[in-house]
Amino acid sequence: MRLERVDCFKCRFLQVTWEPNFPYACQAFGFKTKNIPSVEVFRSSGQRCLNFADKSYKPLPQET
Repeated sequence: MRLERVDCFKCRFLQVTWEPNFPYACQAFGFKTKNIPSVEVFRSSGQRCLNFADKSYKPLPQET
């Protein structure tokens, strides 16, 4: 079974920091890393990132 790689650059929780040693951050998990956050999540848990949220997704306006 092959897992699809999570593209953090399409996720609303990815942040790019000014820190040279930790250039990426994940708002969902609250950590900074040298690698892409989804890679670190996979390394530590063995699962793909379950907090991925597509930043191009726009919910429909609420009808009142």
